[in-house]
Amino acid sequence: MCGRITRASTRAEIASEFGISHFVDVDLQPRYNITPSQTVEAIISDGGERRLGPMRWGFTATSATTHTPINARAETVATAPMFREAFHRHRCLVVADGFYEWRKDGPRKVPYFIHLRSGRPFGFAGIWSLHRTDAQQRIATCAIVTCPPNDLMAPIHNRMPVILPAGARDRWLDPHAAAGELRALLTPLPSAEMEAYAVSTLVNSPKNDSPECVQREGETGR
Repeated sequence: MCGRITRASTRAEIASEFGISHFVDVDLQPRYNITPSQTVEAIISDGGERRLGPMRWGFTATSATTHTPINARAETVATAPMFREAFHRHRCLVVADGFYEWRKDGPRKVPYFIHLRSGRPFGFAGIWSLHRTDAQQRIATCAIVTCPPNDLMAPIHNRMPVILPAGARDRWLDPHAAAGELRALLTPLPSAEMEAYAVSTLVNSPKNDSPECVQREGETGR
């Protein structure tokens, strides 16, 4: 699964990486420990232009009121009743710099930070939905698609988020893309493009949101 992410890239870095045309209601302050139910930045295709705006991490389908999954499995996202409409009509890129996963080590769980070797921001394959709250406010909610792990991630966890390479982003956001083409994109990024290292248990608490969260284990003095 994917349950914690980071996003500290600047507006200029994100605009350059993704070719953003419009930024909508985002301040892009650095975030080092984003948790489910919090706001993430996501990209959608709006009339052929890429637009970045806030979404709540925790997918709420039109027919759902309480169940808000943060992940959708690549193997079933196209057919699961909760996700299939969004898969076919509402796909997005959830912008991040990295994510955390916990590896079991006996009785302990060791947190790892995983990111691209390039240090560049990237886009998770995501699906989204507009949800109307009890106060009749409309908010966008999203889930990140996960797939089986690559060789780097396999010793850490049995799932990983789908990170779409630059060449696949347009297809994922294309409202006219065929389901078969989209499913073919939902594969693990090659291990050679990624790096993983152990970090401090500082990240275990959602209250901690600082650059120390992504430092290698032992560098924070904790």
